[in-house]
Amino acid sequence: MMRWSPVRPVRPGCPHRRLHRLLARELPHGVRIGASTLRPWASANFVGARHLFPCMVGDGDVAVLRPLLQARLETIEWRLPGHIVADLVVETAEQESGLRIEILTVED
Repeated sequence: MMRWSPVRPVRPGCPHRRLHRLLARELPHGVRIGASTLRPWASANFVGARHLFPCMVGDGDVAVLRPLLQARLETIEWRLPGHIVADLVVETAEQESGLRIEILTVED
């Protein structure tokens, strides 16, 4: 049994690093991804992971940016071999100048 690690993929083929690269390309100017983590996730029928990406917003209003970024990221067709993006949420982070993007992936 594999142990959980914030840096090592949960299972072979885990798309965390690929998601990080794809997400970095889609973020608007002035938004940077911080140290990301992942956590194993499973339901009765699916196995996957929750990918957490804290983001720092350099300039702009976070309250205005959050729904625009949510809409933009929802329209993307994520290409992750062997995995599907099941859910994506953009939330306001605890600090006022940040966002948190959570992506749930499941094995295909």
